[in-house]
Amino acid sequence: MTVIAVFADPPRPGLVLPKLAESSPLSEREAADLYAATLKDTVLAAERSGGELLVNYRDEESLPDEYEGDQSAEAEVRALAADALADPDEARFEVQVGSTFAACAGNTVSYLLGEEDAQSAAVLPGTAPMLTRKEIDSAAMKLRRNEVVLGPSERGRVHFAGFTDTIDFEDAYATPEVETLTTRATDAGHEVGFLPATTRIETGEDLLSLVPTLNARVSAGRVVPEHTTALLREWGLRVVDGEDGPSLTRE
Repeated sequence: MTVIAVFADPPRPGLVLPKLAESSPLSEREAADLYAATLKDTVLAAERSGGELLVNYRDEESLPDEYEGDQSAEAEVRALAADALADPDEARFEVQVGSTFAACAGNTVSYLLGEEDAQSAAVLPGTAPMLTRKEIDSAAMKLRRNEVVLGPSERGRVHFAGFTDTIDFEDAYATPEVETLTTRATDAGHEVGFLPATTRIETGEDLLSLVPTLNARVSAGRVVPEHTTALLREWGLRVVDGEDGPSLTRE
């Protein structure tokens, strides 16, 4: 069984998706709401998969003072999971350990594979709502033949990284993530498999890819990430032809 570690921040304005608020019609508050929606869809896909869901959250001590909240970071993340999951009690919650994302990912993967003897461990950022149960299960199958499986996203990022053995995680998520992680894996003598590319949300440019895809899937009656889709359609986001090419607008 693959342990699916979803990395989660409390959805506080300015803390999560700051580049999205700077590069799209969304405010910081709306960017935080969208982060909450994508996180819900991610943990739900993990719950529905054949893996075990582990929510790795940032605790209060690791957050900058200006993003102090009324509740603890753990309470906020647990509340989101409880709202999304069919059985929240089945999910594990653990604090991230490390000073960078790469360090936290490395500590989590090394612990799960080394101390808990998990067959495989996967790291998800929680901002790739198009990742489905089917693709998570497909990754688990690929991990039977490859020590590392990566899911690419735009601009060299990854939305999924699965492991049956460790790599050198120091700066392993340096840009471009998919290339750096692959190099670290092959340097360790590992085989690397890949999932289909999908959008990971960080900027307005990412929404340019995601919004029309979701609208098209709704029109075609296909499965969509329910929380993310409902929010984007409530806001009336669409892609139109602008002076400098496709651009986001609100109805």
